Amino acid sequence: MTADRRIVGIIPAHLASVRFPRKILFPFSGLAMIEHVRRRALMCPSLAEVFVATCDDEIEEVVRAGGGKVIRTGNHHRNGTSRVAEAVEGLDASHIVLLQGDEPLLLPRHVEALAASMLRHPEADAWNATGDIRDAEELDRHSFVKCSIGAEDRILYCFRRSPSTAPYDQQITYIRKILGLFAFTRDSLLSVAAAPPSVVELNESIEQMRIIESGRSLVSVPVDVALPSVNEPHEAAIVEEAIRHNPEQQALLRRVLEG
Repeated sequence: MTADRRIVGIIPAHLASVRFPRKILFPFSGLAMIEHVRRRALMCPSLAEVFVATCDDEIEEVVRAGGGKVIRTGNHHRNGTSRVAEAVEGLDASHIVLLQGDEPLLLPRHVEALAASMLRHPEADAWNATGDIRDAEELDRHSFVKCSIGAEDRILYCFRRSPSTAPYDQQITYIRKILGLFAFTRDSLLSVAAAPPSVVELNESIEQMRIIESGRSLVSVPVDVALPSVNEPHEAAIVEEAIRHNPEQQALLRRVLEG
């Protein structure tokens, strides 16, 4: 951080997940998933504070019992960005990092990469972590969002199935996965959250397109590994397997459980 940059991390959370109700409180190593994310976020030197934004009493109780900070929000939000925008209205922050409560494998160094990109691109409005495309089949897989990268790491367009006819080995030089770790300047977050959804966003279910279509700059922040999140019950086992067999994850788990 610098004198004019105060970065705050916010984790939007609610119990009413469609595919995995109450997943945010699913226990990993005896600790609720939301607490894994929050405690890892506290390991990030760039974050001045970390909050959980929620409308649910039970989530608030779990977080406060662990010593965490909570901001209460309404229960009308359709996505995490909207919930975070309500949460930041009374906060002292120049930049906001949105942390996903269903990503208990969060690596603090990825958050630090976002903060470093803010310094490199002070003119940008938003930043999004991105990962490598691993094989040709991923270019046409609807389940996750891809993006085209232009000059100075600018994200030009987001999509689910590649519109390009270029060969795979050419596409992977400028197409990357959109990951669930992103950030805004405070003013951009509030403006984007208040704007109506764009046509592309509505048809493709891609929130990032509201940023791009409003004329704001969205910067790709490349990270070295795309980590699994927990969207459905069976994915909890995938996350537990990753924790058991990855030395970096094991070290972070020990720090998380120490509180």
